[in-house]
Amino acid sequence: MKTPNRSGSPPAVSLPRIRRGASTRCFVPDGPGFDLDLADAGLGGTWATIRFRDVGSAGVCRLVLSARVLGPDGRPGIVTLSEEAEGGDRFAWTGRLPEGLRALHLAPLARETEFHLDAFAIRRVRRIGLVACALRRNPALAARALYWRALGLKVRGRALLLRALHDRTETGYATWIARFDTLSEADRRRIRDAIDAWPDAPRISVVMPVHDPAPRVLDAAIRSVRAQLYPNWELSIVDDASTDPAIPRLLARHAQQDPRIHVVRRAENGHIARATNDALAQATGPFVAFLDHDDVLAEGALYHVATAIRAAPDLVLIYSDEDKIDGRGRRFEPHFKSGFDRELLYGQNYINHLTVIRTEAIRAVGGLRPGFEGSQDHDLLLRITARLTPDRIRHIPRILYHWRAAGGSGTFSDRALERSEMARLRALAEVAAPLRATAVRGPLGFNRLVRPVPEPAPLVSVVIPTRDRADLLAVALAGVLDATDYPAIEVLIVDNDSREPRTRDLFARYSNDARVRVVSVPGPFNFSDLSNRGAAAARGPLLLFLNNDVEVIEPGWLREMVSIALTPDIGAVGAKLLYPDRTLQHGGIVLGIGGVAGHSHPGLSEDDPGYFARMVLTQEVSAVTGACLLLRASVFSESGGFDADDLAVAFNDVDLCLRLRAQGYRIVWTPHARLIHHESKSRGAEDTPEKLARFEREVRVMQDRWGAVLRADPYYNPNLSKIAARYRL
Repeated sequence: MKTPNRSGSPPAVSLPRIRRGASTRCFVPDGPGFDLDLADAGLGGTWATIRFRDVGSAGVCRLVLSARVLGPDGRPGIVTLSEEAEGGDRFAWTGRLPEGLRALHLAPLARETEFHLDAFAIRRVRRIGLVACALRRNPALAARALYWRALGLKVRGRALLLRALHDRTETGYATWIARFDTLSEADRRRIRDAIDAWPDAPRISVVMPVHDPAPRVLDAAIRSVRAQLYPNWELSIVDDASTDPAIPRLLARHAQQDPRIHVVRRAENGHIARATNDALAQATGPFVAFLDHDDVLAEGALYHVATAIRAAPDLVLIYSDEDKIDGRGRRFEPHFKSGFDRELLYGQNYINHLTVIRTEAIRAVGGLRPGFEGSQDHDLLLRITARLTPDRIRHIPRILYHWRAAGGSGTFSDRALERSEMARLRALAEVAAPLRATAVRGPLGFNRLVRPVPEPAPLVSVVIPTRDRADLLAVALAGVLDATDYPAIEVLIVDNDSREPRTRDLFARYSNDARVRVVSVPGPFNFSDLSNRGAAAARGPLLLFLNNDVEVIEPGWLREMVSIALTPDIGAVGAKLLYPDRTLQHGGIVLGIGGVAGHSHPGLSEDDPGYFARMVLTQEVSAVTGACLLLRASVFSESGGFDADDLAVAFNDVDLCLRLRAQGYRIVWTPHARLIHHESKSRGAEDTPEKLARFEREVRVMQDRWGAVLRADPYYNPNLSKIAARYRL
């Protein structure tokens, strides 16, 4: 089927059996797209698969598929349906069509591009087929969906089933590459024309230590530099006494063919740090890019680096996203990274690769250090960034580096993992010393920075707003007062019109405990106001805002949070919160999810490390949940507290964290403080007209106040989906 031209009539599309027989619908022109009328098809709320062929697409779908719906209040809405490539120009979406479905909307990605649709079909899917598909894609999630469905919890089971069905595979990345990371000849001409128009083009010195790689991968690495669209580079190669005679011959041939390539051979093997320093000594450019002898640069890599340098001449450190490449040239396992995150860098070297550093900054710290082999890059980055403010560091959210993961390219780290871990810990220990902190081995062998808690420990005022639900509050109080190893705690129960006898009995039980006070705040429920009232009555220099449905499961959680919150430039600290089934509820908050914000890695199993180990590493985030939020009382007062006027219930925690960040504070989430959160059990779901209207008002407040900030979370890569923060394309 061909899209109509400006004067043509709307084409028809054949739909296979929806109920009985076949039917025909028409695409009706509607602005830049077309509607497939399904108002009478009875498909709203049913599980279905939509399949079609975008003929000639080369695997890159050229339209956006969405559902037009009519809400219970009569308001129209639109829900995007994210298709997946199946190969051979075929695309599919499987899921539960939204209630109130009126039409499918198909909009071309580019109006000037003609596209052809064939075999467009909507087919109902039986439950057994859905389960079978989900089990193939993600057996663990599908099994959990069946478990919750068997317990009668349909909503949670349905959500898990949808996640399993939409679990992306490597096909998704191949589609992304084709759509967003493949240069056309027109793209290359545009880049070259832009470079030609620059009055200045900074020289970038690429340094490459070489020791006995497979000649074919070394050749590919060098050719990737020579193929750069950006011409003002030099390649400084140091052969670290390779034993394969083919290596010096290969290097000499490339140097003879391109005068920008300089080769030096060491008489004896000095390992990677010494060889890299020798290459650095040859560098004449103001910036140095590091390239391993078996990896590959994207052809636009140095162009994007030079663009960043020209836009911000004071930059010291520039880095990009990366992926892996196998022996057949197949790209996989993309690492879409965060903006600069000092806490995450303590734990892992997430910055490599591509790494570009100002030459004088490298020389100022003495270059790479022998004795840190296997973690020499991490050591260098820790020393470089210790002296830098974030404005002098730039992350380029593009895949500019392909890290080879194939035979013949084993790294020092692979061969000597234990020694590399020890070197990494020594590097962190030097950074930790001025902070009076210690470096210890963390989960999966990553670093962990442990900060001290002073003696005597500062008093923590735990503010718990509540209205009845003594069963939940009793668990929270017992955990804080009896199962926490922190020695200096006071609890302020901010009581909002509790009336049940069990609640009065619970208050009476703690009436003789000097650590517990009840602050009565009658009136309509306003979480922000209740929290502010509790903070005003607190005596401690540290405030912990804690929901009444949080359960303590390990004793050291509060000591961990306090140790971080006492750091002068850290504004607030959040914890790792789990659902009662031990799946993740809160791994930090990501901006822009669902229009405002959402939790990172929702539903992940307790021990799953998450995307590139993010859920086992302390890290900076844009916000943390107010269900368990610790900060210094002085910082809270300086910020003005929670917004009780416009954000009574939702997003007050996000708003507070964003105001703290605007004041220059960092927000930190730690996985080393774990608790269970029985989310919204005391207040209930947002399911009444009044609650929904209030929620919509608070959404508008956040979007009006923070709209530009919500669109660009510095700790979440812009290439990742904002439907949910599951770190998927």
